[in-house]
Amino acid sequence: MMTDTTEPVRRSRRAASPASPPLASASPAAAAAAQDGSGAGSRIRSRDDFQAAFELIVDNIEKVIKGKDEVVRLMMVALLADGHALLEDMPGTGKTMLARAICQSINAQFNRVQCTPDLLPSDVTGSPVFDQKTGDFYFREGPVFANVLLLDEINRATPKTQSSLLEAMQERRVSVDNKTYDLPKPFLVLATQNPIELAGTFPLPEAQLDRFLLKLSIGYPDAADEKLVLAANAKREAIMDLTPVVDLQTVVEMMEWATDVAVSDAMQTYMVALCQATRSDPALTMGASTRASLSLLRAARVLAASQGREDVIPDDVRMLAKPVLAHRLILTPDAFLREETVDDVVNRIMTRVKLPADVPPPATAGVGAAAARSAGSAGEAPTGGRTRRRRG
Repeated sequence: MMTDTTEPVRRSRRAASPASPPLASASPAAAAAAQDGSGAGSRIRSRDDFQAAFELIVDNIEKVIKGKDEVVRLMMVALLADGHALLEDMPGTGKTMLARAICQSINAQFNRVQCTPDLLPSDVTGSPVFDQKTGDFYFREGPVFANVLLLDEINRATPKTQSSLLEAMQERRVSVDNKTYDLPKPFLVLATQNPIELAGTFPLPEAQLDRFLLKLSIGYPDAADEKLVLAANAKREAIMDLTPVVDLQTVVEMMEWATDVAVSDAMQTYMVALCQATRSDPALTMGASTRASLSLLRAARVLAASQGREDVIPDDVRMLAKPVLAHRLILTPDAFLREETVDDVVNRIMTRVKLPADVPPPATAGVGAAAARSAGSAGEAPTGGRTRRRRG
């Protein structure tokens, strides 16, 4: 029987990151939050502080990631909602660069693991190592002990290695040799997989897919944005010049502040109704889990806070429905043969489930600059492409 003895991780074996300012002065609200007091107090005291810090981080990331404002904002939603993200896209679309940009913007530790079939669980979580000087074993941290962990091509790792991440993703800790080691906060797993070259891969099981808060696709930039990419990287990679604009303490305070965003009973009923509808839809063999409802709740709170609001509205939920729900659903064989997609099913469910009657509609809501374009299209957030999933 495993003894649950939680131990702090030996941080001294890891080089400390350079110090960064609490908040850069990109906006008056952010500057006031940073300069208030001696730094010992809270920096996120209001919705304006939250929104200013959020925009500051997004603007900094977009110095590297061009033309993908909505994806950047959704990735920040995943981070601040204490969740994880799965990116499925073609090679060379900026998945790794996005992870590095997020990490450098918040002055966090970044580790990357290139998944291959011979990767072992201990290569990710860490393992006991014998110290010849003391004659004792000590635990050597694996790459999972980071604020942002990039798992490149996760579907190339074996199921045994994939399963070693379940505890880390859900409980934020690692168990080795009858002891548990807490992971740092914040902790974001950003996993990538390609929709091509599937020979020799191991598809993620539903139990692990369900632990990802969001599934997104970056996509190719348009011609104008691709020229901006060329200009930004003309002499050397733009990521090399990216500096932190907030520190980890500010990010943790943003995470804590978002948990107090109000969610009315009517909005909770609406979220539950959407998830319940997926479980009875004839085109699906597996609907959204209870974890999906909780993910929708957490993500909607962060999205509302990022737009300077202290309450969740229907458009927050509709904007997040596809990224949060689509990867958790499985089509029936008949629906697959009809060439129906999971996105089609989610769209149909959103049109069928009635909006809360006592919640006033907003002027516009959504994720950043793309909100106005997508508010009328049932939440066209970037999901993992044309998703068609079925058993077998």
